[in-house]
Amino acid sequence: MLWPRLVRALVSRPLTDPAGAAPAETVAALGERLATTARARLGRSLAIREVDSGSCNGCELEVNALQNVAYDLERFGLRFVASPRHADVLLVTGPACRNMAEAMERALACTPEPRWVVAAGDCAVDGGVFKGSYAVHGGVGAVLPVDLLIPGCPPSPAQLLEGLLALLEAEAAPRQK
Repeated sequence: MLWPRLVRALVSRPLTDPAGAAPAETVAALGERLATTARARLGRSLAIREVDSGSCNGCELEVNALQNVAYDLERFGLRFVASPRHADVLLVTGPACRNMAEAMERALACTPEPRWVVAAGDCAVDGGVFKGSYAVHGGVGAVLPVDLLIPGCPPSPAQLLEGLLALLEAEAAPRQK
């Protein structure tokens, strides 16, 4: 009984809905504006360090989608970096877990000026589904000074691009801790 089911599962298509097509014109326009604004504001491309502070990984999937062929941040000169020492933006997902508070503070301390902190996703905004748990402080703002909140569970890649663009286009100087 098991073998026929296994073979059928291996050769059949998955039972999921097809992914919606990314609006190419919108993504291209957002990406171009973001790249232009980053170069004007920083004199170079924007470097992003993503920090997962204890999420369910839904937001990470959408952040990773920014690097796939549909969105491809690299074509606009934006890139994810492996160290906060090379980053301009700390993109934090998940609630501010008590076990990650010190790591988030250290990541911020290592990030050179000018720097921005972006809380992406409902959990990072106010704790989301983890709000009220003994294991979390709440949203990222309970631990770090947040410059931009991007709500959503999870926010789409287009929303993330719009948020980063809004951050760079804002006239206010970046917060400092």
